[in-house]
Amino acid sequence: MIPNVLSIAGVDPSGGAGLLADLKAFSALGAYGTGVVAALTAQNTQGVTGVQPVPAEFIAQQIDTLFADVRIDAVKLGMLGTSDVVATVAAALRRHGVRRLVVDPVMVSKSGHHLLSPDAVAALKQELLPLAEIITPNLPEAEVLLGGAPIRSLADMRDAARALHQLGPRIVMLKGGHLDGPESVDVIDDGVTQTELRAVRIVTKNTHGTGCTLSAAIAALLPQHPDPLDAIRAAKDYLTAAIAASGRLSVGSGHGPVHHFHDLWQVSPSPGRR
Repeated sequence: MIPNVLSIAGVDPSGGAGLLADLKAFSALGAYGTGVVAALTAQNTQGVTGVQPVPAEFIAQQIDTLFADVRIDAVKLGMLGTSDVVATVAAALRRHGVRRLVVDPVMVSKSGHHLLSPDAVAALKQELLPLAEIITPNLPEAEVLLGGAPIRSLADMRDAARALHQLGPRIVMLKGGHLDGPESVDVIDDGVTQTELRAVRIVTKNTHGTGCTLSAAIAALLPQHPDPLDAIRAAKDYLTAAIAASGRLSVGSGHGPVHHFHDLWQVSPSPGRR
């Protein structure tokens, strides 16, 4: 059975991040994508110029209307923006008994624009992390969630991953992309065992939406893999390949998107050629 997967996130008009990127990842990985718009942004590959919240009551209406008709096998959360929206989404997830939940705690855009208000961080920790099957913070996000010292090494990551697990999620995927070195190392913590996932670090400026794409890939793959760690591994492999193939796209002049359909699209001839 083809899984139905829901993204509740903001909209990036350039398509590299947020809800539009999530739907691409769902489709590329064999899931039927659905989406609830939690915020609107004005942005491109160079940065965010504006954010327009969506009323919390309308977000709830979108969710309730969707669940009234469509079987949802997994949910991914991205940009939620405000504490009111966080609380509304959490209540809706509890109301509909969602169990397969991936939380990407989106806080700051690649260009440095804050996408989560300070009071919403506390709401996220209290309302959403305990509902999550998997959370996927990067190092700056982990530092905010823990309110502690900077995470500067793999040893720091191991300690931080265990501390994040104590906030309530069943599994933590702490992403190490902000560290230096030839490899990108992520730490997976289920409260008992820690696993390190390694990939060769790809030198490219096309990193827009990598966090959105990874968490969406995990959500798409969770219903297809009995072991969540297998879904996480497959999602990391997918993202690594999507980054490696990003040079085949020509989108914007800033941080370009990854190639979500790298395995599905044929290499096109140069523009103007037939």
